[in-house]
Amino acid sequence: MAATDRRQAFRALHASGCFVIPNPWDVGSAKLLEQLGFKALATTSSGMAWSLGRADNHVPLAGVLAHLKTVVTAVDIPVNADFEGGFAVDPPAVAANVSAAVATGVSGLSIEDSTSDPNAPLFDVALAVDRIRGARAAIDASGHDVLLTARSEGYLVGRPDLAETIRRLTAYAEAGADCLYAPGLRTPEDVSAVVRAVAPRPVNVLASVGGFTMQQLADLGVRRISVGGALARCAWAGFFEAAKEIAERGTFTAFARAMPSSDLNQRFTPGIS
Repeated sequence: MAATDRRQAFRALHASGCFVIPNPWDVGSAKLLEQLGFKALATTSSGMAWSLGRADNHVPLAGVLAHLKTVVTAVDIPVNADFEGGFAVDPPAVAANVSAAVATGVSGLSIEDSTSDPNAPLFDVALAVDRIRGARAAIDASGHDVLLTARSEGYLVGRPDLAETIRRLTAYAEAGADCLYAPGLRTPEDVSAVVRAVAPRPVNVLASVGGFTMQQLADLGVRRISVGGALARCAWAGFFEAAKEIAERGTFTAFARAMPSSDLNQRFTPGIS
């Protein structure tokens, strides 16, 4: 599928209904998710960083851009970029980096409003809005229909204020964001409030253990559900459990739960879908 077709398909997914956009961390996980029938994928900054032996948000821009291009070219479905905070503070620099991300072939990308400063964990609203405007302008100037998601990170950085989150998301929508995302929402009331506040623009919700089902979120009007680094953490959990058993007990019982080599080889044989 050509990049233009992927971008059109990605935007169409946000027009009605509800879909899950899982988060692979490398080519293998991306290919397997495509084979399972998912209609679009999203990269995960944490999952990608862990695969490189780094902490989340500690991979430089060049590495992220290379990763995006690798994943995009590995699959035939739309890929949304977890583009963290745009790898810059000032709006013009964010815009320049967004232009570079668009050039990788992604169908969408997200920009966060967190600062990594524990004393001031969120950008001032005016600056945060200008950053989204910069990203929007860069996408428009590219001539490519890349879907822009604006993320408000208050619930993840110790500022779980629904009114402030809605204030930010509505401002980001007015600044040109196509999709709105506040990871960490936990109650139906909060999700519904966000959906109503930014309508008709689509809302993304982060799935969590013990949280909503896909049907429950669909009933609340959510269009898109992502899983962040959860699939990567599941993979790491299995790896760590098996390795720890070997290191501490000298036994290998965890291997009984491993996926057979023949199944994996079949999955990754050229022509298999």
